[in-house]
Amino acid sequence: MRLALFQPDIPQNLGAALRLGACLGVPVDVIEPCGFPLSDRAVRRAALDYEAQAEVTRHAGWGEFLTNRRGRIILLTTRAAQPLHGFTFRDDDILLLGRESAGVPDEVHDVADARLAIPLVAGARSLNVVTAAAIAIGEALRQTAGFPSGA
Repeated sequence: MRLALFQPDIPQNLGAALRLGACLGVPVDVIEPCGFPLSDRAVRRAALDYEAQAEVTRHAGWGEFLTNRRGRIILLTTRAAQPLHGFTFRDDDILLLGRESAGVPDEVHDVADARLAIPLVAGARSLNVVTAAAIAIGEALRQTAGFPSGA
């Protein structure tokens, strides 16, 4: 299981995603360019004290990510018709989330093996990207028995 962030806009969300990945043992892919300067130091700062535990792979762009990927791309998007809870995950899935400001372009939608939505109450537009990631990772790890065994 992997978590991938497509061109993240907000450094604090990247930090929260790195912490989520570190705590659950899920590697994080960052697909650049980001909406903020991203240096190795910035990644370390964003991960806070989870830097040593976070497994982060940076990709210079979408093409590089596609070349290096292993597993299905499962896109979380408000444009999907299939609900998250009705999908069967595999342990090699890559859960992809888009930019906070714009989601992902059509070319990314077209490549995704599945497009899933988290059902929301009427009138709600979307969740914070890392909140959505946590819900999706939680369901995927539950289905694949992938949660860490604990301390």
